[in-house]
Amino acid sequence: MASKSGMLMTEGNIWSRIIKFALPLALGYVFQQFYTTVDSIIVGNFVSKQALAAVGTTTPIINMLIGFFTGLSSGASVVIARSFGAQNKEKVQDAVHTAIALIFVLSVFATAIGVFMVPYMLNFMKTPADVFGESKTYLTIYFGGIASLMIYNMGAAILRAVGDSKRPLYFLIASSFVNIVFDLVFVIIFDMGVAGAAYATVLSQIASSVLVLMTLTREEGMFRLHWNKLKIHQYIFKEIFHIGFPTAIQQSITSFSNVFVQSYINSFGSSVMAAWSAYIKIDHFAIIPLDSISMSITTFVGQNLGVRDVKRAEKGTKNAVILAFAATAAITVPILIFAPQFIALFNKEIEVVEYGAFLLRFMTPFYSLVAVNSVLSGALCGSGDTRFPTAIRLFSFVVFRQIYLYVVTQYTDSFTAVAFGYPLGWLLSAMLGTIYYLHKKREIEIRFSD
Repeated sequence: MASKSGMLMTEGNIWSRIIKFALPLALGYVFQQFYTTVDSIIVGNFVSKQALAAVGTTTPIINMLIGFFTGLSSGASVVIARSFGAQNKEKVQDAVHTAIALIFVLSVFATAIGVFMVPYMLNFMKTPADVFGESKTYLTIYFGGIASLMIYNMGAAILRAVGDSKRPLYFLIASSFVNIVFDLVFVIIFDMGVAGAAYATVLSQIASSVLVLMTLTREEGMFRLHWNKLKIHQYIFKEIFHIGFPTAIQQSITSFSNVFVQSYINSFGSSVMAAWSAYIKIDHFAIIPLDSISMSITTFVGQNLGVRDVKRAEKGTKNAVILAFAATAAITVPILIFAPQFIALFNKEIEVVEYGAFLLRFMTPFYSLVAVNSVLSGALCGSGDTRFPTAIRLFSFVVFRQIYLYVVTQYTDSFTAVAFGYPLGWLLSAMLGTIYYLHKKREIEIRFSD
């Protein structure tokens, strides 16, 4: 029997299972985004546009490092989802303890590498002098506490793998309120600037990591964490590495490519940097439904292939695509209408609002391409196939995008031309990803059929 805390997605109505899993996950992502969004809103309104630009310019650097470890977490999630779907208690236990032990070790390296990289990456991005100091301060503090975020993400991945997306949501709600309170205290009352925003973020992440570890320790099901059993089991590590490493590489390299993009954005000055920062924060909220559906279908496919129900896994993927398109339509309309108002939440300077509103209205109609990428990648990840989808994303989001940016900036200094690199990458990835999924579907049917 499955734990009452988890959700078996191998039975019941498919729509109901996907939506029931995705909704709390989406709410969880919303609250997780509060970590940096509240930072941006407060520093943008109570400090300066340079402070907003400083917080925003750190995003690709942060994502570059944590993307790698999030990719490994997805590998652990797939291994646990399959084992849980098959009700293999011993393997679930080995996978849980390997995952937690692994993230403890890796978090030490992430902290050291992150802090060391800060000044070099800011220089690499050609960060302007009026933004450099505050960016360095924010990043150094953030990476000093990165272990907590990594531990939370791995613990949450374990819970989601067994169908429990509610408790990670509750933890994020609690930690988000912690973040808001400390942001207000440190930035407004104590006038600590971006340093206060960074400390607030780190404290909130510590809260979420403690909550998820306490939950796994007290769990009565087969995925309970026993501290005296922490061990990296070689056979589990190989599976996690095989599935998660390509995704980890893809996410980290994609984020690294965004460091190049940020360097182009930085050349336009602090107003454009602040507008780009505000756009990115809103963009992260806008694609939350798509990320949630992607995570849901990864677990759904993983569990159903664990019991070799290929038809149910395929039907779930089709339903997820339809759901993602519906979510995209619901997202697009309000953003197009209220784009200036959304940007003004972060900073009310006329130039910042104009640039930011343009970005929102220019980019949002292309989110249907992101929907295709998210669902198909999630389904393939659930089947254990991450290598070729990773190659597609790397080619589309890194190689193609960087070639495009290099070529286009030789002929024009247009801000619009630089921004267009994003939807072009999404289009190429959607086309190649769809072709590969249709080709791979038959192989999956043969491999997992009885």
